Amino acid sequence: MTTYQNIIAKELQLKNSQVVAVTTLLEGGATVPFIARYRKEATGLLDEVQIAAVRDRMSQLAELDKRREAIIVSLTERELINSKLQQAITAACDMTTLEDVYLPYRVKRRTRSFIAKEKGLEPLAHEILRQDTRPVNWRAFIDHEKGVAEKDDALSGARDIIAEWVSEDPVIRIALRRLFTSQGMISSKVIPKNQDKGAKFRDYFAWQEPVAKVAGHRMLAMLRGENEKVLSLSLRPPQEAALNLLNGKYVVKNGSAATEQVKLALADSYKRLLGPSLENELRAKLKELADREAITVFSENLRSLLLASPLGQKRVMALDPGFRTGAKLVCLDESGQLLHFSTIYPTHSTTKREEAEKNVTNFCRKYSIEAIAIGNGTAGRETEAFVRKLDLSKGMIVTMVDESGASIYSASEVARTEFPDHDLTVRGSVSIGRRLQDPLAELVKLDPKVIGVGQYQHDVKQSDLKKSLDDTVASCVNSVGVEINSASIELLAHVSGLGPVLAKNIVQYRNENGPFSSRRQILKVPRLGKKAFEQCAGFLRIQGAKNPLDASAVHPEQYHIVEQMAKDCGALVADLISSAKLRDTINIKRYVSDEVGIPTLSDIMQEIAKPGRDPREEFAEFAFGEGVSSMEDLKPGMKLPGIISNVTKFGAFVDIGVHQDGLIHISQLADRYVKDPSEVVSVRQHVVVRVLEVDIQRKRIALSLKE
Repeated sequence: MTTYQNIIAKELQLKNSQVVAVTTLLEGGATVPFIARYRKEATGLLDEVQIAAVRDRMSQLAELDKRREAIIVSLTERELINSKLQQAITAACDMTTLEDVYLPYRVKRRTRSFIAKEKGLEPLAHEILRQDTRPVNWRAFIDHEKGVAEKDDALSGARDIIAEWVSEDPVIRIALRRLFTSQGMISSKVIPKNQDKGAKFRDYFAWQEPVAKVAGHRMLAMLRGENEKVLSLSLRPPQEAALNLLNGKYVVKNGSAATEQVKLALADSYKRLLGPSLENELRAKLKELADREAITVFSENLRSLLLASPLGQKRVMALDPGFRTGAKLVCLDESGQLLHFSTIYPTHSTTKREEAEKNVTNFCRKYSIEAIAIGNGTAGRETEAFVRKLDLSKGMIVTMVDESGASIYSASEVARTEFPDHDLTVRGSVSIGRRLQDPLAELVKLDPKVIGVGQYQHDVKQSDLKKSLDDTVASCVNSVGVEINSASIELLAHVSGLGPVLAKNIVQYRNENGPFSSRRQILKVPRLGKKAFEQCAGFLRIQGAKNPLDASAVHPEQYHIVEQMAKDCGALVADLISSAKLRDTINIKRYVSDEVGIPTLSDIMQEIAKPGRDPREEFAEFAFGEGVSSMEDLKPGMKLPGIISNVTKFGAFVDIGVHQDGLIHISQLADRYVKDPSEVVSVRQHVVVRVLEVDIQRKRIALSLKE
């Protein structure tokens, strides 16, 4: 363990004490959000990203140990272990080095080298590899019974043995690995018979670039093209450079006959064994890097989406548009409860449209609607135009809402549980309305992969993707905080220390006993013990509780500090919260202790100034450009409002209200050089873009943010 902590500290450029603190807390059952928020002094102010990096590296090193132990068991059982080998295995600090050490001892199938050794040709291989000036004594190995009938049989068998020895040489593998990385070229070619069905991979039909420069998204695109049998890929350095490296180590420059045999064996070893093996290794490495990049982008986009500005507790009418089937309409109260549902036909005949106008106006009045949310799918712009022409109350918010995944939610078990008596169309409309009220609370009900802010999410390693997205959701939920008396099971499940079982128990307890009146009451929930309470309490809010700190992010373990502050001021805790003048008199240094330092005390002061503050930005109304609802309406030079729908490493996609997102290439994001698009834009950001080019046939829109 200590060794691991030292390794991690060095790799992540952290202090040993920080790594020790994180690993100790994690082993004790603490979550990443809890450690980052409430154990700042212990970790030396590490953030969630750093804490998660320590956790993940610990897991990787544990996997390395597991593999190390399995190798030692295998070698011991086969009586191959010795002190030198065991020392090499123990010293291996990564999986690649460990597998290189183990490679010569792997249980092999009947390889060409194995068969040659059965024929007794191993001594001949040793003789050839020595490259003495004497002629190669191949005649001594002729054995008709073993299938060695002539010179070529003996020499080719010996070369097979040498080829395998070379391929298992860890020094050679390390050197070639460096060559593959530094001089390797990735070449992509179209498979002619499948060219027609692979138009989306056209850019890679004849593509070549250095391995060292290949971008993650291009790597994933080429791998997908290969998987779909449209492309063939090669990742190799110049063959001459590879053979020169091999010859430099193994060839004795004396021009003997044995030397020529060694050269043939080296060429065979590279072509048949080393080349394919190291190419597969490089593929795996590049795939891993590309996965990491894609997962990071997906997680950043998901964070921006989940932390999008909430409208808040306002009454909402939501419309899920459609041409033929009409728009599904629902009215929701301030907490997202369904008040009414019906169908209107704003894009049908004059009679139907007039009826729709009357219904929308009446429902807005009857249910005191404050905002109208319109799904951005089919007929969305037409429905928006219809609503905006109505004589609605002053200050009515009308906005489009991204409905990605709403149909999946409507058919889910969660939706069926929430609305067992309503069909899919009603559930989908409710989801659109709730996304406007509180995007985070509604989107946590979906698998993040269906929300539409990732790229190549089906191509990356799914376990890594899930871990990263789960971390992101948990981080967002806990940074905002959760009102325990109104939160869904799905939202509560992401709170630090809870999970689905305890979340369900909380809701069941709430239904049976009424709203929670204090945080301490949470301990009465079945199976929710002291450890879970420690982890979750600071992230749960109880508005209107007798103790005002129960509505804040101040952890119950810190209440005594605030109470002492209030006592020292001759006031109540509520007075501290309401009076900035009182708070200004507090010198937090007086409350420093062995357990609590300035970072935590500063957090407490910020929190009592604005208890339970929402870190999300305030809601800003958005409207697409008038008169532009399809690609045919677009003209180069137009300036249009848009919403960033997705951010990638090569640019950002923008919804400009024409049912086809446009692309701002990275070169068009700013008047300066941009290394990473996320430096400039984020998902759900409102922008004004300029149309550069419109290709209706290929459904491509080029946009720019440049002046």
